[in-house]
Amino acid sequence: MSEFNIVIKPKHTEKNYWKDIWHYRELFYILSWRDIKVRYKQTVLGIAWSVLRPLLTIIIFTLIFEKVAGLQSEGEAPYAVMVCAGMLPWQFFANALSEASNSLVANSNLISKVYFPRVIVPASAVATSFIDFAISFVILLGMLAYYQYVPSWHIIFIPFFSFLAFLIAFGIGVYLTAINVKYRDFRYIIPFIVQFGAYVSPVGFSSAEVTKKIATHISPDAVFLFYCNPIVGIIDGFRWCIIGDAQELNLISLAFSCAVGVLVLWVGIRYFRKVEKTFADII
Repeated sequence: MSEFNIVIKPKHTEKNYWKDIWHYRELFYILSWRDIKVRYKQTVLGIAWSVLRPLLTIIIFTLIFEKVAGLQSEGEAPYAVMVCAGMLPWQFFANALSEASNSLVANSNLISKVYFPRVIVPASAVATSFIDFAISFVILLGMLAYYQYVPSWHIIFIPFFSFLAFLIAFGIGVYLTAINVKYRDFRYIIPFIVQFGAYVSPVGFSSAEVTKKIATHISPDAVFLFYCNPIVGIIDGFRWCIIGDAQELNLISLAFSCAVGVLVLWVGIRYFRKVEKTFADII
């Protein structure tokens, strides 16, 4: 790797900020792999927890919503496959949001001593969660084999929905981690936001089922509020990739998720860059 010098002078870092991110790409790799190693250090099962945690959640959701509540899957897909297709993107989003929002505070010693583009820290936290997400795909492959269910050809679009989930998680995570540096109360609010999001997102049930009940028992206009949740479009997209045409892909919800992804990324990075200079003093 070629050597380079970082010269800190007025307006220099502003002009070369994104170039510095490329120069510090090795730090991004180091932080990402460090988080993976620390997370599963001194555990008996190690990285197998990336598979075991979502698997247990899928089993619980299947027992509660299918066996107890009597909810049905879309089309001929097994209910456990439908839940798995919704659980994987949701758990990635929830983990990425939790890890990224506290990343700067957790790395306070590093931030207060040396210069580097601070956005690398939340980016590495989201990347770590994405690695867990990729490993947990073993569950989906195992369920497809167990139920002998052949996924739709739409499965080729999974990378697109994965990228969209990454975009939204990173945008919101960057914004929240910047706020969390100044207002430490957010470390207690974020778990509540994640828990609340699990209830209002179609993780253990299909969107068609819940929108039908909303329209019947509340108001047809309230269905729009359900689709305002950007994660709904991502979860429905994942299920559409696996189940196929039996899972309706709401293009309006998908367009909203794409728009929110771009918007939160722009707002998050803009706010982060605005307050980034104060991190070393506050933290």
